[in-house]
Amino acid sequence: MKWKFLATAAAVTVAASGLLVGCGSKSSSSANNAGNTKANMAKTQVLNWSENGQDITTLDPSKATDVISGTMISNSQEGLYRLGKNSKATPGIATSTKVSKGKKTYTFTLRKNAKWSNGDKVTAQDFVYGWRRTVNPKTASQYAYLYSGIKNADKITKGKAKPSTLGIKADGKYKLTVTLEKPMQYFKLLMGFVVFFPQNQHAVEKYGKDYGTSASKMVYNGPFKMTGWKGTNSTWSLVRNSSYWDKKHVYLTKINDQVVKSTTTAFNLFQSGKLDAAVLSGQQVKNEKNNNKLVIRKSSRLNYLEYNQKKVKALANKNVRKAMSLTLNRKQLVNNVLGDGSVTPKGFVTAGLAKDPTTGKDFATSTMVKDSVTQDTTKAKQLWKTGLKELGKKSLTVTLTHDDTDQMKALSEYVQGQLEKELPGLKVKSVTVPYKTRISRELAGNFQLVISAWQADFADPVSDLGIMTSDNDYNFGKWNNPTFDQAIETANSTTSTKARWAALAKAEQTIGTDQGVAPLSQNVIAQMVNPKLKGLVYNTAGINYNFKSAYMAK
Repeated sequence: MKWKFLATAAAVTVAASGLLVGCGSKSSSSANNAGNTKANMAKTQVLNWSENGQDITTLDPSKATDVISGTMISNSQEGLYRLGKNSKATPGIATSTKVSKGKKTYTFTLRKNAKWSNGDKVTAQDFVYGWRRTVNPKTASQYAYLYSGIKNADKITKGKAKPSTLGIKADGKYKLTVTLEKPMQYFKLLMGFVVFFPQNQHAVEKYGKDYGTSASKMVYNGPFKMTGWKGTNSTWSLVRNSSYWDKKHVYLTKINDQVVKSTTTAFNLFQSGKLDAAVLSGQQVKNEKNNNKLVIRKSSRLNYLEYNQKKVKALANKNVRKAMSLTLNRKQLVNNVLGDGSVTPKGFVTAGLAKDPTTGKDFATSTMVKDSVTQDTTKAKQLWKTGLKELGKKSLTVTLTHDDTDQMKALSEYVQGQLEKELPGLKVKSVTVPYKTRISRELAGNFQLVISAWQADFADPVSDLGIMTSDNDYNFGKWNNPTFDQAIETANSTTSTKARWAALAKAEQTIGTDQGVAPLSQNVIAQMVNPKLKGLVYNTAGINYNFKSAYMAK
């Protein structure tokens, strides 16, 4: 959200094979048997939530790329499954699933009592329509690549086959069959991700180009409905959906949400009782470390420095890129600059995301390329001198684009300072923009250096590594390495578990050795939370927050 989903590009507060252990908060890690505790619920079920520096970009499941849009979509709409605690797939529109012996055919039986907010029934055809719309090149979905492995998906996204040939078929109103080209270990959890949600054809055609651009230009089949979002404003609400099939297990009547760019402002609003949750940063986290309202949530989100290798010739030079990375002391960065609980990265894949099933070891730890995430200023200067000589230059001036949020500004100030301090002749100009502007500039390739972020969409290394193939839309800097591309192709095509994880390891080590990007920090979410909030489900990968069974206690 890059999900990057950004996932996004990804969001400031941040993107499965069943290997991930989700992380809940001290006050809201489970549903707390909410169905049996109605007597403990407050009379007024209203939650005042906040987002740190992020605006919604769209409510269109085919086009959403950031984590906040994904969170709003996943709580107001629903797919075959809903991701519950510990990233476990829980019932959504599907009531049962039958998998063929070769694990290439999935047959889903759909519930008959699911409705859209316009009164239409949710049917198998809604999934067929939504999936075909997403993979259709005309839609320009940046997440269409996740369909790779479903029959004909790659051909369709490349314009070599019609969307109607996608491996999905409606057998009547309530039976859906999906055909894969090969077994996919993480397929079931993909079904809980917004890009695989059904779409109401009547609504899409009614609203046309305005579909998903505001709360009123959308229909909903999830626990809540969106209200108040007009497309550009920073406040909106989720209200309980009276048409939802499982409405009796939705307890909050309303979630008031707002974007608060300053963590200082957010903290003050929390302290005054105007917010039930507020993200903190830096010194705030240190100040509140003994406060029982502070919740530190683990995250699969990585902040990293991306080089525009297509637009800036100097950044296509491997020695220049490695020199820049080697100036950075990640330990100092996370402990002294951020100070919010963030940890030093192991590589492009975040630590704790997945374990190699053939070794039982954490993937990120076992594939770490030390030079890609450690500081060596002596070596940095040598490589910098060599790189400039290869380019025929004596100096270099570049721009560094970043969000206007507290965390991103802190990251950029540190990176800018270190680069100019350690690399003679380098001038870095800081460009501060709103989150949405940073995303749009990345998509357009309108940057030189950019501090980007990505959160895994599901608990498998390919969710991270897959975005860095040479033809992926999220590879904003256009890093191109044939060895890397081939490794990902092998991982996506082999049926051997051992060969797949070996290929993923090769890909991770290739991007580290070639310095495709420079990992900066692995995030956490430091959040003040009202202890009366119960039942909130939090997961480290994909959609972070599931509000379905959340409630306010007395």
